[in-house]
Amino acid sequence: MRTDTPWSTLPARDHLLAGAGDAAGAPVLDVVVPVYNEEKDLEPCVLRLHDHLARTFPYAFRITVADNASTDRTPEVAQRLARTLPGVRSYRLEEKGRGRALRTVWSHSDAPVLAYMDVDLSTDLNALLPLVAPLISGHSDLAIGSRLARSSRVVRGTKREFISRAYNIILRSSLAARFSDAQCGFKAIRGDVAQRLLPMVEDTGWFFDTELLVLAERAGLRIHEVPVDWVDDPDSTVHIVRTATEDLKGVWRVGRALAVGALPLDRLARPFGDDPRDRGIGGVPRGLARQLVGFCAVGVLSTLVYLVLYSLFRQGVGPQIANGGALLVSAVANTAANRRLTFGVRGRGGTVRHQAQGLVVFAIGLVLTSGSLAALGAASGSPSHGTELAVLIAANLAATVLRFLLFRAWVFPDRDRSADASRPADAPASRAVPGDGRVDAPASCAVPADGRADAPASRAVPADGRVDAPASRAAAVPADDTHHELRNVR
Repeated sequence: MRTDTPWSTLPARDHLLAGAGDAAGAPVLDVVVPVYNEEKDLEPCVLRLHDHLARTFPYAFRITVADNASTDRTPEVAQRLARTLPGVRSYRLEEKGRGRALRTVWSHSDAPVLAYMDVDLSTDLNALLPLVAPLISGHSDLAIGSRLARSSRVVRGTKREFISRAYNIILRSSLAARFSDAQCGFKAIRGDVAQRLLPMVEDTGWFFDTELLVLAERAGLRIHEVPVDWVDDPDSTVHIVRTATEDLKGVWRVGRALAVGALPLDRLARPFGDDPRDRGIGGVPRGLARQLVGFCAVGVLSTLVYLVLYSLFRQGVGPQIANGGALLVSAVANTAANRRLTFGVRGRGGTVRHQAQGLVVFAIGLVLTSGSLAALGAASGSPSHGTELAVLIAANLAATVLRFLLFRAWVFPDRDRSADASRPADAPASRAVPGDGRVDAPASCAVPADGRADAPASRAVPADGRVDAPASRAAAVPADDTHHELRNVR
Protein backbone atom coordinates (compact mmCIF):
# COMPACT_ATOMS: atom_id res chain seq x y z
CA MET A 1 0.00 0.00 0.00
CA ARG A 2 1.31 3.46 -0.90
CA THR A 3 2.12 5.78 2.00
CA ASP A 4 2.60 9.07 0.15
CA THR A 5 -1.04 9.91 -0.56
CA PRO A 6 -1.37 13.69 -1.12
CA TRP A 7 -3.75 15.69 1.03
CA SER A 8 -6.08 16.44 -1.87
CA THR A 9 -6.59 12.86 -3.02
CA LEU A 10 -8.49 9.82 -1.87
CA PRO A 11 -6.42 7.03 -0.32
CA ALA A 12 -5.44 4.07 -2.47
CA ARG A 13 -8.12 1.40 -2.65
CA ASP A 14 -7.47 -1.54 -0.31
CA HIS A 15 -9.03 -5.00 -0.15
CA LEU A 16 -11.31 -5.20 2.87
CA LEU A 17 -10.11 -7.95 5.18
CA ALA A 18 -12.37 -10.92 5.91
CA GLY A 19 -14.11 -10.46 9.26
CA ALA A 20 -13.23 -6.77 9.40
CA GLY A 21 -16.84 -5.76 9.82
CA ASP A 22 -17.42 -8.19 12.68
CA ALA A 23 -14.26 -7.10 14.48
CA ALA A 24 -15.16 -3.43 14.29
CA GLY A 25 -18.78 -3.95 15.29
CA ALA A 26 -19.98 -2.52 11.97
CA PRO A 27 -21.14 -4.29 8.81
CA VAL A 28 -19.07 -4.40 5.65
CA LEU A 29 -22.14 -3.83 3.48
CA ASP A 30 -25.09 -1.54 4.13
CA VAL A 31 -27.95 -2.08 1.65
CA VAL A 32 -30.42 0.80 1.59
CA VAL A 33 -33.99 0.31 0.38
CA PRO A 34 -35.57 3.75 -0.22
CA VAL A 35 -39.37 3.63 0.06
CA TYR A 36 -42.35 5.91 -0.27
CA ASN A 37 -45.81 4.47 0.45
CA GLU A 38 -44.71 0.86 -0.05
CA GLU A 39 -46.66 -0.83 2.77
CA LYS A 40 -47.56 -3.76 0.51
CA ASP A 41 -44.15 -4.50 -1.04
CA LEU A 42 -41.78 -3.57 1.79
CA GLU A 43 -42.06 -6.66 4.00
CA PRO A 44 -41.70 -9.26 1.18
CA CYS A 45 -38.75 -7.29 -0.17
CA VAL A 46 -36.85 -7.10 3.12
CA LEU A 47 -37.57 -10.74 4.02
CA ARG A 48 -36.35 -11.96 0.65
CA LEU A 49 -33.27 -9.70 0.69
CA HIS A 50 -32.36 -10.65 4.27
CA ASP A 51 -32.68 -14.36 3.49
CA HIS A 52 -30.52 -14.02 0.38
CA LEU A 53 -27.75 -12.11 2.19
CA ALA A 54 -27.79 -14.48 5.17
CA ARG A 55 -27.34 -17.49 2.86
CA THR A 56 -24.89 -16.13 0.29
CA PHE A 57 -23.03 -13.04 1.50
CA PRO A 58 -19.69 -13.86 3.21
CA TYR A 59 -19.39 -10.57 5.15
CA ALA A 60 -21.42 -8.88 7.87
CA PHE A 61 -24.29 -6.88 6.39
CA ARG A 62 -27.07 -4.47 7.28
CA ILE A 63 -30.35 -3.62 5.58
CA THR A 64 -31.57 -0.06 6.07
CA VAL A 65 -35.12 0.93 5.14
CA ALA A 66 -35.08 4.63 4.21
CA ASP A 67 -38.66 5.86 4.48
CA ASN A 68 -38.91 9.29 2.94
CA ALA A 69 -42.16 10.88 4.10
CA SER A 70 -44.55 7.97 3.53
CA THR A 71 -48.17 8.69 4.43
CA ASP A 72 -49.43 5.09 4.66
CA ARG A 73 -48.40 2.24 7.01
CA THR A 74 -44.87 1.98 5.59
CA PRO A 75 -43.18 3.40 8.74
CA GLU A 76 -44.97 0.83 10.94
CA VAL A 77 -43.92 -2.03 8.67
CA ALA A 78 -40.32 -0.78 8.66
CA GLN A 79 -40.18 -0.54 12.45
CA ARG A 80 -41.66 -4.02 12.87
CA LEU A 81 -39.05 -5.48 10.52
CA ALA A 82 -36.28 -3.66 12.40
CA ARG A 83 -37.48 -5.17 15.69
CA THR A 84 -37.83 -8.74 14.44
CA LEU A 85 -34.95 -9.20 11.98
CA PRO A 86 -31.29 -8.94 13.06
CA GLY A 87 -29.27 -6.50 10.95
CA VAL A 88 -32.30 -4.50 9.81
CA ARG A 89 -32.70 -0.79 10.58
CA SER A 90 -35.16 1.90 9.59
CA TYR A 91 -34.73 5.62 8.98
CA ARG A 92 -37.56 8.10 8.77
CA LEU A 93 -37.23 11.33 6.80
CA GLU A 94 -39.91 13.99 6.69
CA GLU A 95 -39.18 15.09 3.11
CA LYS A 96 -39.65 13.16 -0.12
CA GLY A 97 -36.93 12.32 -2.61
CA ARG A 98 -35.05 9.11 -3.33
CA GLY A 99 -31.78 11.00 -3.71
CA ARG A 100 -32.33 12.77 -0.39
CA ALA A 101 -32.96 9.45 1.35
CA LEU A 102 -29.86 7.81 -0.11
CA ARG A 103 -27.57 10.75 0.62
CA THR A 104 -28.81 10.98 4.21
CA VAL A 105 -28.46 7.30 5.05
CA TRP A 106 -25.17 6.84 3.19
CA SER A 107 -23.71 9.92 4.89
CA HIS A 108 -24.49 8.47 8.33
CA SER A 109 -23.52 4.87 7.60
CA ASP A 110 -20.39 3.36 9.14
CA ALA A 111 -20.13 0.57 6.54
CA PRO A 112 -17.18 0.67 4.09
CA VAL A 113 -19.42 -0.45 1.21
CA LEU A 114 -22.82 1.14 0.58
CA ALA A 115 -25.49 -0.11 -1.82
CA TYR A 116 -29.12 0.45 -2.67
CA MET A 117 -31.87 -1.32 -4.56
CA ASP A 118 -35.48 -0.57 -5.39
CA VAL A 119 -38.16 -2.09 -3.18
CA ASP A 120 -39.78 -3.96 -6.08
CA LEU A 121 -36.66 -6.15 -6.41
CA SER A 122 -36.93 -6.05 -10.20
CA THR A 123 -33.23 -6.94 -10.35
CA ASP A 124 -32.25 -10.55 -9.68
CA LEU A 125 -30.48 -10.71 -6.30
CA ASN A 126 -27.85 -13.06 -7.70
CA ALA A 127 -26.18 -9.94 -9.10
CA LEU A 128 -25.70 -8.41 -5.64
CA LEU A 129 -22.44 -10.16 -4.76
CA PRO A 130 -20.88 -9.45 -8.21
CA LEU A 131 -22.00 -5.83 -7.72
CA VAL A 132 -20.18 -5.24 -4.43
CA ALA A 133 -17.23 -7.64 -4.90
CA PRO A 134 -15.10 -5.13 -6.92
CA LEU A 135 -15.60 -2.55 -4.15
CA ILE A 136 -14.67 -4.98 -1.38
CA SER A 137 -11.57 -6.10 -3.29
CA GLY A 138 -10.44 -2.52 -3.90
CA HIS A 139 -10.72 -2.86 -7.68
CA SER A 140 -13.40 -0.19 -8.22
CA ASP A 141 -14.96 2.88 -6.60
CA LEU A 142 -18.58 2.49 -7.73
CA ALA A 143 -20.59 -0.34 -9.25
CA ILE A 144 -23.86 -0.26 -11.16
CA GLY A 145 -26.27 -2.83 -12.52
CA SER A 146 -26.84 -2.45 -16.24
CA ARG A 147 -29.99 -3.49 -18.07
CA LEU A 148 -28.47 -2.37 -21.38
CA ALA A 149 -25.44 -4.66 -21.41
CA ARG A 150 -25.46 -7.31 -24.11
CA SER A 151 -25.59 -10.19 -21.66
CA SER A 152 -28.40 -8.68 -19.57
CA ARG A 153 -31.80 -10.34 -19.70
CA VAL A 154 -34.58 -7.79 -19.43
CA VAL A 155 -38.35 -8.08 -19.54
CA ARG A 156 -40.12 -4.75 -19.93
CA GLY A 157 -42.47 -2.87 -22.19
CA THR A 158 -41.51 -1.06 -25.39
CA LYS A 159 -42.24 2.36 -23.88
CA ARG A 160 -39.82 1.98 -20.96
CA GLU A 161 -37.20 0.39 -23.21
CA PHE A 162 -37.34 3.35 -25.59
CA ILE A 163 -37.18 5.92 -22.80
CA SER A 164 -34.22 4.18 -21.15
CA ARG A 165 -32.19 3.97 -24.35
CA ALA A 166 -33.08 7.52 -25.40
CA TYR A 167 -31.94 8.82 -22.02
CA ASN A 168 -28.69 6.90 -22.39
CA ILE A 169 -28.09 8.53 -25.79
CA ILE A 170 -28.73 11.98 -24.29
CA LEU A 171 -26.18 11.36 -21.55
CA ARG A 172 -23.55 10.13 -24.01
CA SER A 173 -24.04 13.03 -26.41
CA SER A 174 -24.37 15.87 -23.87
CA LEU A 175 -22.23 14.79 -20.90
CA ALA A 176 -19.90 12.33 -22.68
CA ALA A 177 -20.99 9.59 -20.25
CA ARG A 178 -19.49 6.17 -20.90
CA PHE A 179 -21.56 4.11 -18.43
CA SER A 180 -24.48 2.31 -20.00
CA ASP A 181 -27.40 2.52 -17.54
CA ALA A 182 -27.74 5.47 -15.19
CA GLN A 183 -31.21 4.78 -13.81
CA CYS A 184 -31.13 1.10 -12.88
CA GLY A 185 -32.06 0.91 -9.18
CA PHE A 186 -29.12 -1.30 -8.29
CA LYS A 187 -25.89 0.50 -7.33
CA ALA A 188 -23.04 0.46 -4.80
CA ILE A 189 -20.25 2.81 -3.74
CA ARG A 190 -17.26 2.66 -1.41
CA GLY A 191 -17.81 4.58 1.82
CA ASP A 192 -14.68 6.73 1.54
CA VAL A 193 -15.70 7.81 -1.95
CA ALA A 194 -19.25 8.58 -0.81
CA GLN A 195 -18.03 10.90 1.95
CA ARG A 196 -16.41 13.19 -0.63
CA LEU A 197 -18.71 12.67 -3.60
CA LEU A 198 -22.13 13.04 -1.95
CA PRO A 199 -21.68 16.72 -0.92
CA MET A 200 -21.15 17.59 -4.60
CA VAL A 201 -24.44 15.99 -5.70
CA GLU A 202 -27.27 18.53 -5.61
CA ASP A 203 -30.24 16.53 -6.84
CA THR A 204 -32.53 14.96 -4.25
CA GLY A 205 -34.80 13.02 -6.61
CA TRP A 206 -34.43 10.55 -9.44
CA PHE A 207 -31.56 12.38 -11.16
CA PHE A 208 -29.39 11.69 -8.09
CA ASP A 209 -28.03 8.48 -9.67
CA THR A 210 -27.02 10.14 -12.92
CA GLU A 211 -25.35 13.11 -11.25
CA LEU A 212 -23.44 10.81 -8.91
CA LEU A 213 -22.12 8.71 -11.81
CA VAL A 214 -21.26 11.65 -14.09
CA LEU A 215 -19.22 13.39 -11.39
CA ALA A 216 -17.47 10.16 -10.44
CA GLU A 217 -16.58 9.42 -14.06
CA ARG A 218 -15.32 12.95 -14.72
CA ALA A 219 -13.15 12.70 -11.60
CA GLY A 220 -11.51 9.58 -12.97
CA LEU A 221 -13.03 7.11 -10.51
CA ARG A 222 -13.51 3.53 -11.68
CA ILE A 223 -17.11 2.43 -12.30
CA HIS A 224 -17.79 -1.30 -12.57
CA GLU A 225 -20.83 -2.47 -14.54
CA VAL A 226 -22.66 -5.72 -13.85
CA PRO A 227 -25.11 -7.19 -16.40
CA VAL A 228 -28.37 -7.92 -14.59
CA ASP A 229 -31.53 -9.91 -15.09
CA TRP A 230 -34.39 -7.45 -14.70
CA VAL A 231 -38.18 -7.79 -14.84
CA ASP A 232 -40.30 -4.66 -15.06
CA ASP A 233 -42.71 -3.96 -12.22
CA PRO A 234 -46.11 -3.25 -13.80
CA ASP A 235 -47.30 -1.54 -10.61
CA SER A 236 -44.45 1.00 -10.53
CA THR A 237 -45.57 4.43 -9.29
CA VAL A 238 -42.83 6.37 -11.08
CA HIS A 239 -44.25 9.28 -13.11
CA ILE A 240 -42.32 8.90 -16.37
CA VAL A 241 -42.97 12.32 -17.95
CA ARG A 242 -42.25 14.32 -14.79
CA THR A 243 -39.15 12.25 -14.05
CA ALA A 244 -37.85 12.70 -17.62
CA THR A 245 -38.37 16.46 -17.40
CA GLU A 246 -36.45 16.71 -14.13
CA ASP A 247 -33.69 14.54 -15.57
CA LEU A 248 -33.26 16.86 -18.56
CA LYS A 249 -33.04 19.86 -16.23
CA GLY A 250 -30.40 18.01 -14.25
CA VAL A 251 -28.41 17.22 -17.40
CA TRP A 252 -28.36 20.93 -18.26
CA ARG A 253 -27.31 21.96 -14.74
CA VAL A 254 -24.51 19.41 -14.44
CA GLY A 255 -23.27 20.08 -17.97
CA ARG A 256 -23.05 23.80 -17.27
CA ALA A 257 -21.21 23.22 -13.97
CA LEU A 258 -18.69 20.96 -15.67
CA ALA A 259 -18.20 23.41 -18.54
CA VAL A 260 -17.25 26.28 -16.22
CA GLY A 261 -15.19 24.13 -13.85
CA ALA A 262 -17.42 24.88 -10.86
CA LEU A 263 -16.98 21.48 -9.22
CA PRO A 264 -13.88 20.57 -7.14
CA LEU A 265 -13.47 17.16 -8.72
CA ASP A 266 -9.78 17.08 -7.80
CA ARG A 267 -10.88 16.09 -4.29
CA LEU A 268 -11.89 12.73 -5.73
CA ALA A 269 -8.57 11.96 -7.40
CA ARG A 270 -6.84 8.71 -6.56
CA PRO A 271 -3.11 8.80 -5.75
CA PHE A 272 -0.75 8.35 -8.69
CA GLY A 273 0.11 4.68 -9.11
CA ASP A 274 -3.21 3.36 -7.79
CA ASP A 275 -4.14 2.56 -11.38
CA PRO A 276 -1.76 0.18 -13.21
CA ARG A 277 -1.92 2.52 -16.20
CA ASP A 278 -0.17 5.13 -14.04
CA ARG A 279 2.84 2.96 -13.29
CA GLY A 280 6.06 4.80 -14.01
CA ILE A 281 8.30 4.09 -16.98
CA GLY A 282 11.94 3.54 -16.12
CA GLY A 283 14.01 6.72 -16.57
CA VAL A 284 10.95 8.85 -17.38
CA PRO A 285 9.68 11.46 -14.87
CA ARG A 286 6.32 10.64 -13.35
CA GLY A 287 3.37 11.49 -15.57
CA LEU A 288 5.54 12.59 -18.49
CA ALA A 289 4.30 9.94 -20.94
CA ARG A 290 0.67 10.70 -20.19
CA GLN A 291 1.23 14.46 -20.43
CA LEU A 292 3.04 14.13 -23.75
CA VAL A 293 0.09 12.29 -25.27
CA GLY A 294 -2.37 14.92 -24.05
CA PHE A 295 -0.13 17.80 -25.09
CA CYS A 296 0.32 16.38 -28.60
CA ALA A 297 -3.42 15.90 -29.04
CA VAL A 298 -4.14 19.46 -27.91
CA GLY A 299 -1.24 20.74 -30.03
CA VAL A 300 -2.56 19.15 -33.21
CA LEU A 301 -6.00 20.67 -32.71
CA SER A 302 -4.67 24.12 -31.76
CA THR A 303 -2.30 24.09 -34.77
CA LEU A 304 -5.22 23.39 -37.09
CA VAL A 305 -7.17 26.23 -35.47
CA TYR A 306 -4.14 28.49 -35.82
CA LEU A 307 -3.68 27.71 -39.52
CA VAL A 308 -7.37 28.25 -40.24
CA LEU A 309 -7.37 31.57 -38.38
CA TYR A 310 -4.15 32.68 -40.10
CA SER A 311 -5.63 31.93 -43.51
CA LEU A 312 -8.76 33.90 -42.64
CA PHE A 313 -6.88 36.88 -41.18
CA ARG A 314 -4.40 36.89 -44.09
CA GLN A 315 -7.16 37.78 -46.52
CA GLY A 316 -7.47 41.24 -45.00
CA VAL A 317 -4.16 42.04 -43.28
CA GLY A 318 -0.46 41.48 -43.66
CA PRO A 319 1.34 38.28 -42.61
CA GLN A 320 2.70 39.63 -39.32
CA ILE A 321 -0.67 40.90 -38.06
CA ALA A 322 -2.42 37.74 -39.25
CA ASN A 323 0.17 35.59 -37.51
CA GLY A 324 -0.08 37.55 -34.25
CA GLY A 325 -3.88 37.47 -34.15
CA ALA A 326 -4.13 33.79 -35.00
CA LEU A 327 -1.43 32.87 -32.54
CA LEU A 328 -3.05 34.90 -29.74
CA VAL A 329 -6.49 33.28 -30.13
CA SER A 330 -5.10 29.78 -30.47
CA ALA A 331 -2.71 30.32 -27.55
CA VAL A 332 -5.53 31.21 -25.15
CA ALA A 333 -7.49 28.13 -26.24
CA ASN A 334 -4.32 26.00 -26.07
CA THR A 335 -3.55 27.08 -22.51
CA ALA A 336 -7.12 26.38 -21.36
CA ALA A 337 -7.17 22.94 -23.01
CA ASN A 338 -3.74 21.93 -21.68
CA ARG A 339 -4.67 23.18 -18.23
CA ARG A 340 -7.63 20.82 -18.05
CA LEU A 341 -6.74 17.88 -20.28
CA THR A 342 -2.95 17.57 -20.15
CA PHE A 343 -2.05 18.70 -16.64
CA GLY A 344 -5.34 17.86 -14.90
CA VAL A 345 -5.96 21.26 -13.29
CA ARG A 346 -9.65 21.55 -12.39
CA GLY A 347 -11.67 24.42 -11.01
CA ARG A 348 -11.28 28.12 -11.68
CA GLY A 349 -8.56 28.79 -9.11
CA GLY A 350 -5.42 30.20 -10.72
CA THR A 351 -7.03 30.54 -14.16
CA VAL A 352 -5.97 34.17 -14.64
CA ARG A 353 -2.40 33.45 -13.54
CA HIS A 354 -2.17 30.45 -15.83
CA GLN A 355 -3.44 32.44 -18.79
CA ALA A 356 -0.98 35.25 -18.02
CA GLN A 357 1.89 32.79 -17.93
CA GLY A 358 0.53 31.21 -21.09
CA LEU A 359 0.68 34.60 -22.80
CA VAL A 360 4.36 34.86 -21.90
CA VAL A 361 4.86 31.49 -23.56
CA PHE A 362 2.80 32.82 -26.46
CA ALA A 363 5.13 35.82 -26.76
CA ILE A 364 8.10 33.50 -27.07
CA GLY A 365 6.31 31.55 -29.77
CA LEU A 366 5.41 34.82 -31.50
CA VAL A 367 9.07 35.82 -31.59
CA LEU A 368 9.99 32.48 -33.16
CA THR A 369 7.25 32.52 -35.80
CA SER A 370 7.48 36.24 -36.57
CA GLY A 371 11.24 35.97 -36.83
CA SER A 372 10.83 33.09 -39.24
CA LEU A 373 8.44 35.12 -41.41
CA ALA A 374 10.78 38.10 -41.35
CA ALA A 375 13.70 35.91 -42.37
CA LEU A 376 11.63 34.37 -45.16
CA GLY A 377 10.61 37.79 -46.47
CA ALA A 378 14.21 39.03 -46.43
CA ALA A 379 15.39 35.93 -48.25
CA SER A 380 12.77 35.62 -51.00
CA GLY A 381 10.99 38.97 -51.22
CA SER A 382 7.40 37.87 -51.91
CA PRO A 383 7.00 34.23 -50.86
CA SER A 384 3.88 32.27 -51.79
CA HIS A 385 1.16 31.49 -49.26
CA GLY A 386 2.15 27.83 -49.25
CA THR A 387 5.76 28.71 -48.46
CA GLU A 388 4.62 30.92 -45.60
CA LEU A 389 2.56 28.08 -44.15
CA ALA A 390 5.46 25.62 -44.44
CA VAL A 391 7.81 27.99 -42.61
CA LEU A 392 5.20 28.67 -39.95
CA ILE A 393 4.66 24.94 -39.38
CA ALA A 394 8.39 24.41 -38.88
CA ALA A 395 8.62 27.38 -36.52
CA ASN A 396 5.60 26.18 -34.58
CA LEU A 397 7.14 22.75 -34.10
CA ALA A 398 10.12 24.37 -32.43
CA ALA A 399 7.84 26.62 -30.39
CA THR A 400 5.74 23.60 -29.38
CA VAL A 401 8.68 21.80 -27.80
CA LEU A 402 9.59 24.91 -25.86
CA ARG A 403 5.95 25.47 -24.91
CA PHE A 404 5.63 21.98 -23.40
CA LEU A 405 8.79 22.40 -21.34
CA LEU A 406 7.64 25.78 -20.02
CA PHE A 407 4.12 24.50 -19.31
CA ARG A 408 5.44 21.50 -17.40
CA ALA A 409 8.15 23.31 -15.43
CA TRP A 410 6.63 26.78 -14.93
CA VAL A 411 2.93 27.21 -15.78
CA PHE A 412 1.59 23.86 -14.48
CA PRO A 413 4.35 22.42 -12.31
CA ASP A 414 3.76 19.05 -10.67
CA ARG A 415 2.49 19.82 -7.18
CA ASP A 416 4.28 16.91 -5.57
CA ARG A 417 7.58 17.72 -7.32
CA SER A 418 7.29 21.37 -6.31
CA ALA A 419 6.53 20.41 -2.71
CA ASP A 420 9.55 18.11 -2.62
CA ALA A 421 11.78 20.88 -3.95
CA SER A 422 10.60 23.38 -1.32
CA ARG A 423 10.54 20.94 1.61
CA PRO A 424 13.47 21.03 4.07
CA ALA A 425 15.84 18.09 3.86
CA ASP A 426 14.75 16.68 7.20
CA ALA A 427 11.01 17.00 6.49
CA PRO A 428 8.97 13.88 5.73
CA ALA A 429 8.15 13.29 2.08
CA SER A 430 4.40 13.35 2.67
CA ARG A 431 1.62 12.65 5.10
CA ALA A 432 1.59 9.11 6.34
CA VAL A 433 -1.50 7.05 5.74
CA PRO A 434 -2.84 5.26 8.83
CA GLY A 435 -2.87 1.52 9.00
CA ASP A 436 -6.45 1.30 7.86
CA GLY A 437 -5.56 2.99 4.57
CA ARG A 438 -7.71 6.04 5.11
CA VAL A 439 -6.61 9.65 4.90
CA ASP A 440 -8.18 12.30 7.09
CA ALA A 441 -10.42 14.44 4.97
CA PRO A 442 -9.20 18.01 4.36
CA ALA A 443 -11.14 20.82 5.96
CA SER A 444 -12.39 21.96 2.58
CA CYS A 445 -14.20 18.64 2.16
CA ALA A 446 -16.37 19.09 5.24
CA VAL A 447 -20.05 18.45 4.59
CA PRO A 448 -22.34 21.26 5.71
CA ALA A 449 -25.88 20.81 6.91
CA ASP A 450 -27.30 21.45 3.47
CA GLY A 451 -25.15 18.77 1.90
CA ARG A 452 -23.13 21.11 -0.34
CA ALA A 453 -19.42 21.11 -0.89
CA ASP A 454 -18.62 24.69 0.14
CA ALA A 455 -18.66 24.06 3.86
CA PRO A 456 -16.63 26.10 6.35
CA ALA A 457 -13.61 24.38 7.82
CA SER A 458 -15.21 23.89 11.21
CA ARG A 459 -15.90 20.18 11.44
CA ALA A 460 -13.37 17.92 13.00
CA VAL A 461 -12.40 14.68 11.31
CA PRO A 462 -11.66 11.73 13.63
CA ALA A 463 -8.67 9.49 13.27
CA ASP A 464 -10.54 6.84 11.32
CA GLY A 465 -11.01 9.29 8.42
CA ARG A 466 -14.82 9.39 8.53
CA VAL A 467 -16.67 12.65 8.62
CA ASP A 468 -18.95 13.19 11.62
CA ALA A 469 -22.48 14.29 10.90
CA PRO A 470 -23.02 18.06 11.20
CA ALA A 471 -24.73 19.31 14.31
CA SER A 472 -27.80 20.47 12.42
CA ARG A 473 -28.44 16.93 11.22
CA ALA A 474 -29.56 14.11 13.41
CA ALA A 475 -26.71 12.12 14.92
CA ALA A 476 -25.68 8.80 13.44
CA VAL A 477 -27.63 5.78 14.66
CA PRO A 478 -25.77 3.66 17.20
CA ALA A 479 -25.07 0.05 16.33
CA ASP A 480 -27.75 -1.29 18.69
CA ASP A 481 -30.54 1.04 17.54
CA THR A 482 -33.12 -0.25 15.12
CA HIS A 483 -35.04 2.90 14.31
CA HIS A 484 -34.07 6.51 13.99
CA GLU A 485 -36.05 9.49 12.84
CA LEU A 486 -34.40 12.24 10.80
CA ARG A 487 -36.48 15.35 10.54
CA ASN A 488 -35.92 18.51 8.51
CA VAL A 489 -33.10 16.95 6.54
CA ARG A 490 -32.53 18.84 3.30
